Amino acid sequence: MNRKLVKTIACFALAVVLGGPWQARALDTKTPYPTMAPIEQYLMADRNAEIALARSAAPESISRDAEVLVLGRQGYETAVKGKNGFVCMVERSWTAGIEDPVFWDPKIRGAICLNPPAARTVLPITLKKTELILAGRSKAQMSEGIKDAFDKRELPAVESGAMSYMMSRQAYLGDSAGHWHPHLMFFAPETDAVTWGADLPGSPILTFGYSQDRLTVFLIPVAKWSDGTADLTDKH
Repeated sequence: MNRKLVKTIACFALAVVLGGPWQARALDTKTPYPTMAPIEQYLMADRNAEIALARSAAPESISRDAEVLVLGRQGYETAVKGKNGFVCMVERSWTAGIEDPVFWDPKIRGAICLNPPAARTVLPITLKKTELILAGRSKAQMSEGIKDAFDKRELPAVESGAMSYMMSRQAYLGDSAGHWHPHLMFFAPETDAVTWGADLPGSPILTFGYSQDRLTVFLIPVAKWSDGTADLTDKH
């Protein structure tokens, strides 16, 4: 796997996407997405297509009983009630770091399924970011809003065992990353990558994180997409 590509992904990615998939890079005049596009470009007109894309983030044995959220003009809405505590959704570009060139990319569709601990403690960050962005806040204002929410304990600390699946071959993680690779993400309080042996030569574990989110994400690519087919991305 090309580790250099990994370090320039999109994501959020929540991926969203990655290494983080949504690694922060300095904006310049060549940035193709300097401002927010019209809201219509971030929405998916076909609600059923968004539900299917969200569910494709994890194997069917997990996603079939998960709650599914879809993005509306006022924020994420529950489209399907779940039974197993998992939540599947399609993240948009503003889950990236605020200095990432993909932050306003309206094409990003980061399909993700969060397990119950992540649904309780990581999902609220995404929902809050979405609320602020759709209310017309700037990137800087959104970042400050997240900080304030943590300071006021309106957002919880990440819970032990929080993780997510991003195994959809239909997801789109940015112009450079494309569909990238199927992977799992594990969420932890801010910590040094070396404690997991991450980002070292030969290690399959990558890390990324943003200080505003107060967590570190450990990312592990896997061999198959959620439909069971092999990831042949690097074999073409």
